[in-house]
Amino acid sequence: MKSFFRKRTIRYPLAVISLLGLIAAVLIFLSNFWVGLLFSMTFLLSIGIAWKLEDQTYLETEKHIESLSYRMKKVGEEALLELPIAIILFNEKHTVEWANPYAGKVFGKETLIGDDLVELSDTFKTILKNEESKNIHVKVGDLTYKVVYRIEEKLIYLFDVTEKVEMESLYYEDRTVLGIMLIDNYDELAQTMDDQTRSQLNSLVTSLVNSWASDNGIFVKRIASDRFIAVFNEAILAELETAKFTILDDIREKTAKDHSGMTLSIGVGTGSATLTELGELAQSSLDLVLGRGGDQVAIKHTDGKLKFFGGKTNPVEKRTRVRARVISHALRDLIQGSDRVLIMGHKMPDMDAIGASIGVRKMARMNNIEGQVVLNFDELDGSVTRLMDEIKKDDELYNQFIDPETALASVTEKTLLVIVDTHKPSMVIDERLIAKAEKVVVLDHHRRGEEFINNTMLVYMEPYASSTAELVTELLEYQPKLEKLTMLEATALLAGIVVDTKSFTLRTGSRTFEAASYLRTLGADTVLVQRLLKEDIETYIERSKMIETVELSSTGIAIAKGEDGVVYSSVLIAQTADILLTMKDVIASFVIALRADGKIGISARSLGELNVQLIMEELGGGGHLTNAACQLEVETVEDAKALLDKAITDILERGN
Repeated sequence: MKSFFRKRTIRYPLAVISLLGLIAAVLIFLSNFWVGLLFSMTFLLSIGIAWKLEDQTYLETEKHIESLSYRMKKVGEEALLELPIAIILFNEKHTVEWANPYAGKVFGKETLIGDDLVELSDTFKTILKNEESKNIHVKVGDLTYKVVYRIEEKLIYLFDVTEKVEMESLYYEDRTVLGIMLIDNYDELAQTMDDQTRSQLNSLVTSLVNSWASDNGIFVKRIASDRFIAVFNEAILAELETAKFTILDDIREKTAKDHSGMTLSIGVGTGSATLTELGELAQSSLDLVLGRGGDQVAIKHTDGKLKFFGGKTNPVEKRTRVRARVISHALRDLIQGSDRVLIMGHKMPDMDAIGASIGVRKMARMNNIEGQVVLNFDELDGSVTRLMDEIKKDDELYNQFIDPETALASVTEKTLLVIVDTHKPSMVIDERLIAKAEKVVVLDHHRRGEEFINNTMLVYMEPYASSTAELVTELLEYQPKLEKLTMLEATALLAGIVVDTKSFTLRTGSRTFEAASYLRTLGADTVLVQRLLKEDIETYIERSKMIETVELSSTGIAIAKGEDGVVYSSVLIAQTADILLTMKDVIASFVIALRADGKIGISARSLGELNVQLIMEELGGGGHLTNAACQLEVETVEDAKALLDKAITDILERGN
């Protein structure tokens, strides 16, 4: 019985059977003595044998479990103390309370007990602050360890993943990268050369590209007179980024000696395992570069991230009359296939946006289609307000200016929406119109940025143009002559050109003067333009106060600031930047001030030595090499200045 109770957890079934057998034997005895005796002897013998076998099995199982438990305990101790896994226990003060011997080897100490965990590695500081830490590695010497952090147990495991990390690094470094290289102005230059000169120039460019490719381990092949294809890997791409793609400077400087002045554009696709996608990324990058004026590199990753290098020079005017005519005819067809045309510029519109909008509205009228300009009347300021006062005198024209809500209600499937003087959805007066309209056209003269309006039917972006008003003026020349521009419409377009060229001093090409001459023949009033651009005494005084705050660095960069809490118009901020640029020893100017929309605005101007567009793009803005801006959602002007200083430093360190 003692043995029974000791092993009762196992012998319950056998005990129950024994009890049932005893009851059965008693019942049989009562009916037949001899049968009951025989049954009892047989049953007792069977129970005895079963009891003996069960006892033997239990003892063997118990010995096996004891042996296995001992072995498991020994393995656990060896795993804890001998396996190459660092284990560290610490307390609330991040002091190590216990660590296995391997952890000591990792950090080159006999014991870690009593050491501050954060002092062992700065990475631990990040891990302890972030409870959701995943895939964090810590570097100790030449080895890399994966960190597993158990918050509740205050326990850290370190797994040696050096080999895995090295293999991943080798894999990523060896991934294929595809580049398409285009000589921007080859066709224009080749047309004016004789065969011998053209052959010498081709040899020079091919030699420069092949030499650069050979020095960097790149396979390059010339596939057309103005185009190369380059194949390399991620490791080489990283080296080219560090070197800032010196081939751009080599091509520009070496060909300039022959007075040809060629420039090179490169589109790079990276981050994909398929050659088809790499080719699409490379072509998309090249299109983006050409939209920004060429002479630069765009690197596009599969996740959409973009990097730009170069862009040091002003874009050379290379658009043709043929292209203007083709775009004008394409726009005419779109207008004629629409029930109405809505024209929308950017927020806080300037003279260029208003003038271009009036010009596109006139195109619609020339094609017997109703055209309306979308305008937020609460955002008008300065010269634009004076222009609208003049437009009010023309009831027919003024009635074609509508607010965003009215425009939104009038949009149908056949409505054509024309965006002027911007290509960024976040910059337009009302993004809802872009989402609702099925037919969208973009007319702009800014260098193309990463943010762009999708699903457009026609895009005419010419960074070589002085203004969108200039582009629209050229397009007007090829529209049906059912109706001529009125004096006021021509004046509005001319005012847009004058403002964006700073009275024909910046970004002015031969086509700019041709457009201005065309507008003048249609009756554009230059006196009225000057009257529209006049400023009042209060504005002059405000600008002078901002100029008083200017800080001029040794590199010729001037930065002026507005007062905190004081709202300045975007026009005033831009004008102050223009004035600073006329000062002695100033090569670039930046003006920072609070805008009416609550954001801190920065206007940037340059004479061409410093690419202010790249600096503004670092802060989420954009523009031209010599004229750019951005808006920051920060608390104070000083916060904005700190971000601007960092952006300037970063661009200068990249070699501009």
